[in-house]
Amino acid sequence: MGRVRKVLSRPLVIGALAVVVAGVSFGLYWFQPWKLWQDETVEEALPGVVETSAPPAAVPSGQPSPATGPQTLASGELISHEHATSGAVKLVRLADGSHVVRLEKLDTSNGPDLRVWLTDAPVKEGKAGWHVFDDGEYVSLGKLKGNKGSQNYALPDDIDPARYTSVSIWCDRFDVSFGAAELARA
Repeated sequence: MGRVRKVLSRPLVIGALAVVVAGVSFGLYWFQPWKLWQDETVEEALPGVVETSAPPAAVPSGQPSPATGPQTLASGELISHEHATSGAVKLVRLADGSHVVRLEKLDTSNGPDLRVWLTDAPVKEGKAGWHVFDDGEYVSLGKLKGNKGSQNYALPDDIDPARYTSVSIWCDRFDVSFGAAELARA
């Protein structure tokens, strides 16, 4: 009898170990906890801005200066939601008429599936603001390029930026905002 028990328990132990290994593997894939300790810094210049050491050309008095460079249409400061998040957000119209959302001095946690969303949702502080951004209209501008630094996200040509009032750093995997900014019109 003792021998029969050992033979039956060996497959049970192997099966239990296989279930544990599969569960741990899935958990690591889904949560990607190592990203909490990995920072990705991205420093992009604003498109259409030419850096020069020469002084700007003088505009004759009484004439308005030409608007040839990027124009900030709206801006705001990021507040923290699920993770500590800080930095500035700008909605910018470029000289060619296209628009970008610019994140400046972004500092947030890294995550498994972070996106930049332009939304029509109000920005609420604390836990009340964690899940509101997918309730209304939003446009995903793509994956977050880095959790630190300054970066640009182009708006599709068919999007009217005036319809949107906020920007969220959104975790698609867990449907939660890491941080968001209300856009105040310039």
